[in-house]
Amino acid sequence: MIDKRVESAAEAVADIADGSTLAVGGFGLCGIPSALIQALLEAGSSDLEVVSNNCGVDDWGLGLLLAEHRIRKMISSYVGENKEFARQFLSGELEVELTPQGTLAEKLRAGGAGIPAFYTPAGVGTQIALGGLPRRYAADGSVAVASEPKEVRTFDDAEYVLERSLRPDFALVHAAKGDRHGNLVFHAAAMNFNPLAAMAGRITIAEVEELVEPGDIDPGEVHLPGIFVQRVVHAPGIEKRIERRTVAAPQEQSHEQDGSAR
Repeated sequence: MIDKRVESAAEAVADIADGSTLAVGGFGLCGIPSALIQALLEAGSSDLEVVSNNCGVDDWGLGLLLAEHRIRKMISSYVGENKEFARQFLSGELEVELTPQGTLAEKLRAGGAGIPAFYTPAGVGTQIALGGLPRRYAADGSVAVASEPKEVRTFDDAEYVLERSLRPDFALVHAAKGDRHGNLVFHAAAMNFNPLAAMAGRITIAEVEELVEPGDIDPGEVHLPGIFVQRVVHAPGIEKRIERRTVAAPQEQSHEQDGSAR
């Protein structure tokens, strides 16, 4: 078996050239490959087309690349929590292809499975299928680029829209544990889009919090087999942020506010 370990995140992303397409795992700030994103920021790669559920926040995750104008286009499902994202999109600096969340997940999974396209009911009767959804605005606020209509077919008396799969040049993912052969284990909700992104990427780079020897992971516990992974980077002790912290009021204060007795 091939030893897929590389010594640093910088070495792992060194060949991501300007204009590359990337699939990036994570959901909000949960399970994002922050060490690889930071290395890519320092490498200076630009004009990137990124496939990810969202674009981080203003000062973390993919938001770091966005702030430096390294991203040309985002293919995403959710674009909230990032003011700079909204500003760049509305000012015509960023192209955005909004995609239903389940469709985005299937675009990645199908791409990794070698399926070039598929039919789905999501988006039928909307601008997703009909076209005309703004993808890029002009400086004056008019629509410079709009989505094209998609093929719609009827199966068993129901309509479905044809969606193309995604096969990006690279995928950046985060895992809790991995071995030198690229077998990965994800922790709880941090699994999210990571396995799908890893399957889709032509070259998949995985940062792992714990790097173990081949055979240390029980085969039944492997979430993603190493066949989908080309490079593994050990990234212990990485910073994990909370996208939006919500703190409940103290119990006594809560009772005083609602007038109830203790």
